[in-house]
Amino acid sequence: MRPPPINWTFAAGAAILLAAILLAIAPGAFAPYEPTKFDYKAILKGPSAAHLFGSDNFGRDILSRTIWAFRVDLQIALFGTLFPVLFGTLVGAAVGYAGGWAQVVFGRVVDAVVTFPFLVLIIAIVAVLGPGLINLYIAVSTVGWVFYARIVAAEVAVQRRLDYAAAGRVMGYSTARILLRHILPNAITAAIVYWMTDMALCILLGSSLGYLGLGAQPPTAEWGVLIADGKNYMRTAWWISIFPGLAIVITGLGFSLLGDGLADMLRPRR
Repeated sequence: MRPPPINWTFAAGAAILLAAILLAIAPGAFAPYEPTKFDYKAILKGPSAAHLFGSDNFGRDILSRTIWAFRVDLQIALFGTLFPVLFGTLVGAAVGYAGGWAQVVFGRVVDAVVTFPFLVLIIAIVAVLGPGLINLYIAVSTVGWVFYARIVAAEVAVQRRLDYAAAGRVMGYSTARILLRHILPNAITAAIVYWMTDMALCILLGSSLGYLGLGAQPPTAEWGVLIADGKNYMRTAWWISIFPGLAIVITGLGFSLLGDGLADMLRPRR
């Protein structure tokens, strides 16, 4: 038998994210300096052999701070989406299977959430709760589960009308068994693919709030905080903001490629 073709999109995304995870697990093994160590002899030094990504206005090594930021930003990607994907999947499965009034009520909830721009709504919630990562997770979870629930509800509503679901009801299987063991595994593919993209968006959201002072707080090494540190030095010390920005782009690209690869692999074939 001929081996299946390699999905290069999935492989490229997985390679990028594997490297990011390694940097997040053991940043001290790759970072040449402590991320918060001041060196007043190296203030605003450009990229060189001693500081590959240059240094900031306190002499801190940008490469080290960018590497240590992988831990914080991947944590934001995971914890910012974990509750929404779990809770949203369960709610969407229940709503999609029940239909009727449950779907009508849920539709009104979705309309109320999507009426407001997502970023504006998150900023408003974080501004009320106060800056910090915990409040960021609460804000994203409060809103983000709706999108997963909408995806899963639509898929479950289609699956419950198929013959295998009807056969389960005829055989006397419980609703929970039909839904969780038979329908949900066939309906969750779209939510998993969306999850990969949502993690990239969550990193961008966390960096945006960090830039605005509502996410991770200085001196924590986080990409948005690093970009904010360099906003006043773009003409004289561009490296302070550019390299953390590239880290955001590359990590987001990894999640996007992984999501596209999963979509290709999980797409039903004729």
